[in-house]
Amino acid sequence: MTFKQKIHTYYLQLVQDRIDVFRDMIVALTEDSKNDAKGSAGDKHETALSMMHIEQEKLNRKLREVLDQKNLLDKIDSATIATTIIVGSLVKANGIYLYLSVALPKISVEGINIIALSPQSPLGNKLMGNAIGFSFEINGTMYVIESIE
Repeated sequence: MTFKQKIHTYYLQLVQDRIDVFRDMIVALTEDSKNDAKGSAGDKHETALSMMHIEQEKLNRKLREVLDQKNLLDKIDSATIATTIIVGSLVKANGIYLYLSVALPKISVEGINIIALSPQSPLGNKLMGNAIGFSFEINGTMYVIESIE
């Protein structure tokens, strides 16, 4: 497994873990609301059910976002190596590893920090379509593309 494939696999697992957590939280809320409905009556009961419903809607929204991230990651072929930067490229610029996929937390693989960023982000947008040696400036910092996997 290549370094880029390890990164891709790590991010897929991270997103799947988030999906599992949100699903578990939604199930727990659903169970709580069923149990609460059996033993309560009145205004306090209605308020509690309403709050649970609002929380459930928030969790469902977050779950949809994470499912969208997973769908985007699933479309990336981590074995593909391009000469110009595309979605799924692992780029080294100024000694920083950037994985163009979706915006996700920084991770460490084999002791190396990797930042996942969206192609729509300012930095991702500057990188897309460019090749090794390309230099550009963002927020007063000059970047030079050192490698592309």
